[in-house]
Amino acid sequence: QVHLAESGGGLVQAGGSLRLSCAASGSILDISALGWYRQAPGKQRDMVATITSLGRTNYAHSVKGRFTISRDNAKNTVFLQMNSLKPEDTALYYCYAETRWDGYWGQGTQVTVSS
Repeated sequence: QVHLAESGGGLVQAGGSLRLSCAASGSILDISALGWYRQAPGKQRDMVATITSLGRTNYAHSVKGRFTISRDNAKNTVFLQMNSLKPEDTALYYCYAETRWDGYWGQGTQVTVSS
């Protein structure tokens, strides 16, 4: 099993920045990819950014150029640097870890962007 713990959410004004962190523990050697997803009230959970064990990244079109995903393999942590935040970025952000056999979710961290 993999356990994920997110941190770094909060309230920020439009145009501001936040950095989310997600620390993985447990069967970390089985993790092939890590990612961030978000879910706004009344909407489905959508992919924001993912990063593979080789460092290959993928971003949702809406965050390209503003968000950057990175990982520190030594610390088993994945980060999401969010710049130029917009009110439409307001959501509960979830960390996700993928292994060959299963996927794991963190409990989420709230990001609220005021206009």
